[in-house]
Amino acid sequence: MTASTTDGSTTALMRKAYARWAPVYDLVYDKLTEPAARAAVNAAVACGPRVLEAGVGTGLSLGYYPRHAEVYGIDLSEDMLRRAQGKVDKNGLSHVKSLRVGDATKLEFPDESFDAVTAQFIITLVPEPEKALSEFARVLRPGGEIVLANHFGQPGGPLAKAEELAAPLAKAIGWSSSFKASRVEAWARSTGFMDVVELSPLFPGGFFKLMRIRKRA
Repeated sequence: MTASTTDGSTTALMRKAYARWAPVYDLVYDKLTEPAARAAVNAAVACGPRVLEAGVGTGLSLGYYPRHAEVYGIDLSEDMLRRAQGKVDKNGLSHVKSLRVGDATKLEFPDESFDAVTAQFIITLVPEPEKALSEFARVLRPGGEIVLANHFGQPGGPLAKAEELAAPLAKAIGWSSSFKASRVEAWARSTGFMDVVELSPLFPGGFFKLMRIRKRA
């Protein structure tokens, strides 16, 4: 899990927060997020082997990729990345080609470098999500997809009210119910070349959702 930032002070604060989370992150999130992460990985690899995982965190999803994949991971947190690299080394994950410190809003990759870009459980944490999405689109080849696995707040009704009441708890564990899928859909429309092709509920009980956004060929 990671987020991008607009200034150095925010970066420093976020890195400190992730440094505190790094030792316990796997214990808290592994089983809860596994089904959604696997769905995101499968959707990304279906677009082609070359995948950028933005916010790779401690590398929980790296073992879900097939061996023929070529996975590049970035994260804001060096502490998280050290744990991800440990998984790569321990499990011989040769399909992971690179893990590096990186800002989702300032990707250091050329245009049209990847078949898919996946971001799992981070887009609602990025201070400038539209800027990050635009960077994902830039490094994506035509016909490729941005694949998001995330909790998006309910657009309305009783569940939305329940989420409002639970907002402090959700925020404490890193999710925001105030961020709606419609925000990403609005960004896609604004580009003129990105189309939302799927928004599907995932475990547990639709709390997480899979969103696929395709770049027009």
